[in-house]
Amino acid sequence: METVMTKLEIIQLSKAYDGKVIFNDFSITFPISQITCILGPSGCGKTTLLNIIGGITAPDTGTLKGWEDKTISYIFQDPRLLPWKTVEENIDFVLSRDIPLPERKKITGRFIRLVELEGFSGYYPSKLSGGMRQRVSIARAFAYPSDIILMDEPLKGLDIKLKMSLVRTFSRIWQNDRRTVLFVTHDVDEALMLGNYIMVLTPSPVKVAASETVTEPLDKRTPGIEGLVATKNRLLKALGSE
Repeated sequence: METVMTKLEIIQLSKAYDGKVIFNDFSITFPISQITCILGPSGCGKTTLLNIIGGITAPDTGTLKGWEDKTISYIFQDPRLLPWKTVEENIDFVLSRDIPLPERKKITGRFIRLVELEGFSGYYPSKLSGGMRQRVSIARAFAYPSDIILMDEPLKGLDIKLKMSLVRTFSRIWQNDRRTVLFVTHDVDEALMLGNYIMVLTPSPVKVAASETVTEPLDKRTPGIEGLVATKNRLLKALGSE
């Protein structure tokens, strides 16, 4: 009987830059089809970890188990839309040309509706607000047939109201299309609003300082609800911010 894989593993990872050790014999696992948020101080190696997973950066040593043949899409802090393409064209860009044009239009239209940008499909990025551009990047990440979505502080620098709007948008789409998501952030509230699992990393050489499971339904979470207060306090303590 074929074994169904339920986790992705990084085993005994080591990575150094110019003599500075970022990871040394570091191991971590991520559950499949869940949202794992990764917290840690600036410069600790969170983005390096995503880059190693995405194949952008090569580890010095270590094994990535279960990641073979997985396809990956990204959501960055900068939406990185193609400025010469419209909203519809930016989403269509990641779709296979083997898909007939009418079917691609159905796909792009569905994701435009999911991120609540009906009426803006023909707009160019320069005509959109920052939050709208980030919605397009969310739609593009889900439109691409990926197994894993890597998110590198996509909400950094946004005001609280806009952050919560984008969190709700992402969680609504994810609940109907459960990819494996790794979400790097420095914001505990973002992690609590979106994560099924939350891990806190130490300054380099990186270790896992704490891990938490969040069981409250995504669509019921709001900042400050009783079920999350104790979890938040533990996370802040692990980050040294209590």
